[in-house]
Amino acid sequence: DHELKKNVITFLLSHHQVEIKQSFPKEGWVEEDPKEILQSVYECMDRTCEKLTQLNIDISNIKAVGVTNQRETTLVWDKETGEPLYNAIVWLDLRTQSTVERLINKTPGRNKNHLKTGLPISTYFSAVKLRWLMDNVEKVHEAVLSHRAMFGTVDSWLIWCLTGGKKGGVHCTDVTNASRTMLFNIHTMDWDLELCKYFDIPMEILPKVRSSSEIYGLMVSCLGDQSAALVGQMCFKDGQAKNTYGTGCFLLKNVGTKPVMSDHGLLTTVAYKLGRDKPACYALEGSVAIAGAVVRWLKDNLGIIQTSTELEKLAADVGTSYGCYFVPAFSGLYAPYWEPSARGIICGLTQFTNRSHLAFAALEAVCFQTREILDAMNQDSGIHLSQLQVDGGMTSNRLLMQLQADILCIPVVKPSMPETTALGAAMAAGAAEGVSVWSLNPEDLTEVTSEKFEPQINPEESELRYARWKKAVQRAMNWETTEPVNNGNGTSIFSSVPLGFYILGSMFMLIGAKYIAGQCESE
Repeated sequence: DHELKKNVITFLLSHHQVEIKQSFPKEGWVEEDPKEILQSVYECMDRTCEKLTQLNIDISNIKAVGVTNQRETTLVWDKETGEPLYNAIVWLDLRTQSTVERLINKTPGRNKNHLKTGLPISTYFSAVKLRWLMDNVEKVHEAVLSHRAMFGTVDSWLIWCLTGGKKGGVHCTDVTNASRTMLFNIHTMDWDLELCKYFDIPMEILPKVRSSSEIYGLMVSCLGDQSAALVGQMCFKDGQAKNTYGTGCFLLKNVGTKPVMSDHGLLTTVAYKLGRDKPACYALEGSVAIAGAVVRWLKDNLGIIQTSTELEKLAADVGTSYGCYFVPAFSGLYAPYWEPSARGIICGLTQFTNRSHLAFAALEAVCFQTREILDAMNQDSGIHLSQLQVDGGMTSNRLLMQLQADILCIPVVKPSMPETTALGAAMAAGAAEGVSVWSLNPEDLTEVTSEKFEPQINPEESELRYARWKKAVQRAMNWETTEPVNNGNGTSIFSSVPLGFYILGSMFMLIGAKYIAGQCESE
C-alpha cells in the first residue's frame, strides 16, 4: 500500500477560475462581498465538474475537496440566518490605522511585536479588523451581544456554508489561518485568552482550530494561500523557500518544528500541520502588500494598459526604467519596514520618461521588494538561498522572472504547474487520514519539471539599481499620519520674535502711510 502511494503520478485534469470584485468605498478601504466569494466557489466546482464529465471522468470518483483562501480577510455572519453582517474586510484594508497606532502607543516601549503571535501589531491582521466591525457596525455589535455572531477568515465562511450553514455547518479554521489573526498563540497552538482580552474579543465567536489536513464534514483540507503554495512547492525540509507573486508578494521559508523569531522585520507564522497527530511546522515570512495589484492599478486607475500581458510588452520595448523608480506603497509598506504611514511615489522622472519606462519600473518594484525580504531572511537564518522557487499568476511574465533573477543575483526556478496554491490544497486533501490516496513524506516525492532563469547582468549593476530603490523607499516614508497637521508644535510666522516684530511693524507703517496720504488729499 505504501509503495502504491509512493509511486502515484498526478496530473491536472481540469480547472476553472472566477475573478472576485473588490470595492473601495473610501480611501484605504478594501472590501469584498461574502456572497460573491461563496458563489464563485460554487461556480468553480460546477464548471470543473462539467469539464471532467466532458473528459469522460466520473465525478463520483472525486475523493476529497480542499480549501485554500486569502488569509487575514475578515468576516462576521449571523449563525441563525446565515447572512453576512458586513462585507469582508480585505487584508490590504487600512481603515484600522488609528486603532493600530493607539495600541502601539500603549505597549511598553511602543514595541509593536507580539512574541505570542509572531506578528507585529498592524492593519494587516484580523484582530483589528474584527475590533473595527464590533465598534462601527451596529448589526455586528448586536449579534455579538445576542450570541449570534460568528467570526472567521474566508476559509471558515466557506467551510461553514459548504457543510450545512445554519443547518449544522462546521465552524472551524486551520492553524495556518488562525496564526494570522493576532489572537492565536503559535506556541500553545490555540486561541489565547490574554490576547482576546487585549483586543476585547469574546472567544465564543471564534472558530475551532483544526489541523490543515483532516476531515471537516465534506471538506478535507484547509490551508491559508501562502501555506498551500509552500506545500504545493514541496518545501517540506528546513531551509526550503518559495515566493508567490499574486496581488501581493509572499516569501516563506520553512524553519522546521520550532518557531524562529525574526530580528529583521519578518513574520513568524505556522507553515502547516498535516494531520491531527502530526507536528506543526513553522515558517519565516516576508509579506509585500502590492505586487500584481500594481498591474491592476496601471490598468484600471491610469489606463496606460488594457490587459496585464500588455505590461510585459510595454516594458520589454524599452528594457530599462531610465532612472525611474516606483514605490507602490498604496497600503503603506509591509515587510521588512511595517510602516503604515508610507505612501506610493514615482520618482526620477524626466521629460524623456514615458509609459514604457513606468511599466518597466512597476515590474522592477516587485523584484526590489522581493530582494528586500530575501535579504532580511538571509540575515535572520544566516544561510543564503542558492535559488528562489517561484509561483503565482505573475510568473507567466517572463520579463519579470528574468528581472527577478538579475536583481537577486541568483537563479529563479518556476515550476511547470504555476498554480501551486491550489495544488497544495489538493495535496493536503489527498494525504488526509481517511483519504490517503498519496503520501507527502519528503522521501516519497519526486521533483516537478521547471524552468530556470539565470542572472544576466553583473552584480555591480544590480547593486547600483537596488541602492537607488532603497533611496526611493526613504522618500515614501512618513507620508501619511492620523495626527492633526498642527499639533501644537507647528511653526507659526509669530513663533520667531524678531520676525513677528518685523511683520507687525510693517503693518503699522503701512496703516500710518495710508492715514497720512488720506489727510493730505483732504487738505
